[in-house]
Amino acid sequence: MISETVIETLQSFVPEENIHLQEPMAGRTTFRIGGPADCLIEIENEEQLKQITRYLNLVEERYFILGNGSNLLVSDRGYAGTILQVGRKMSRILVEGTRIRAQAGALLSQVSKTALEHSLTGLEFASGIPGTVGGGVVMNAGAYGGELSQVVTQVNVVSPEGESLEFDRETMEFGYRTSALRKHSFTVTEVLFDLKEGEKGRIQAGMEECSRLRREKQPLEYPSAGSVFKRPEGYYAGKLIMDAGMRGYQTGGARVSDKHCGFIVNVGKATAQDVLDVISEIRERVKMRFGVDLETEIIYLE
Repeated sequence: MISETVIETLQSFVPEENIHLQEPMAGRTTFRIGGPADCLIEIENEEQLKQITRYLNLVEERYFILGNGSNLLVSDRGYAGTILQVGRKMSRILVEGTRIRAQAGALLSQVSKTALEHSLTGLEFASGIPGTVGGGVVMNAGAYGGELSQVVTQVNVVSPEGESLEFDRETMEFGYRTSALRKHSFTVTEVLFDLKEGEKGRIQAGMEECSRLRREKQPLEYPSAGSVFKRPEGYYAGKLIMDAGMRGYQTGGARVSDKHCGFIVNVGKATAQDVLDVISEIRERVKMRFGVDLETEIIYLE
């Protein structure tokens, strides 16, 4: 449990209305699952982030950086620590010629829409991704042949010591659903996208095609955290799960999607344990049937 002294100090860094005690995380994730966090703070600017991370590290308080909660499963017990949400209060988007500079809390879908409005091509694939710029960069989000590593040229971060740093594309060490930021405790504050001039009609058509594929192939009618597993080399996780006979497999309110077996959906009051049990069963059956170890893509927070 977070101490009164820590709470009082945090209140000196941000407006009181930005601090939420015992905040239910089910309302802060796309899975709609999760117990309460001791404290959740909505970050408004980089200076607040610097002050808070510096202080929390100094007093050795646990903290976690949250974007839109789209790739996250939170324990039923919640989180014993502080959640720093870099979201809508830190979501400015600026267009600079053929470049777009976006704060970490901006939604990727909104950045993609801004690119369309200015006839800039390169972000069509991101139009339906539900995450934020910050979270997307950390995991090198992608879809339908595109990924952020193709268009990101600069990433501004804050270190645990509260220092501002700037990474270029090479320093980010982008890989499949990963980056250097998955290994280090840096927090993204701003990202620069390098796009190209395009024809608005073609950009719109590309976005509509991605949306059509997403509607056809993904269970958008249910809460989920997107693809649960990384794509194993030489295979597709969804097909392995389907071929293992797990389409529609359900524990409690957590179900392997009938539309796309790579998704676990919350069909009604699912708990985090329900999801973990389904994940465990999937991994066991796929390993037994095909000899493939599935690695989870979603983050489990407890």
